[in-house]
Amino acid sequence: VQLQASGGGLVQTGGALTLSCVASGSIFRADIMGWYRQAPGKQRELVAIMASGGITNYAGTAKGRFTVSRDNAKNTVYLQMNSLKPEDTAVYYCNLNTAGQVYWGQGTQVTVSS
Repeated sequence: VQLQASGGGLVQTGGALTLSCVASGSIFRADIMGWYRQAPGKQRELVAIMASGGITNYAGTAKGRFTVSRDNAKNTVYLQMNSLKPEDTAVYYCNLNTAGQVYWGQGTQVTVSS
């Protein structure tokens, strides 16, 4: 199983970005797909995840600004990020949980300038 993330970049405060992540390989069922992030010197933390049935879970810092969505037919998860802040600067990792196995993408850098 491989996860390929894209869409990161440099954006000004208040700007928007959309991240995408495609999962490929032998995936029986993509139970949960979503996003985590890791800022320099900090631990990796949850941003937003979505179960295959549509239930979502957001970090408090993401609620109201970020939206996670999925295309189950394409094993793809998206993260629409609006009203970005400098504290959102981090490497964003997509995550797949399938049949109890957890996979990570390679990470995509998001930098928000003040």
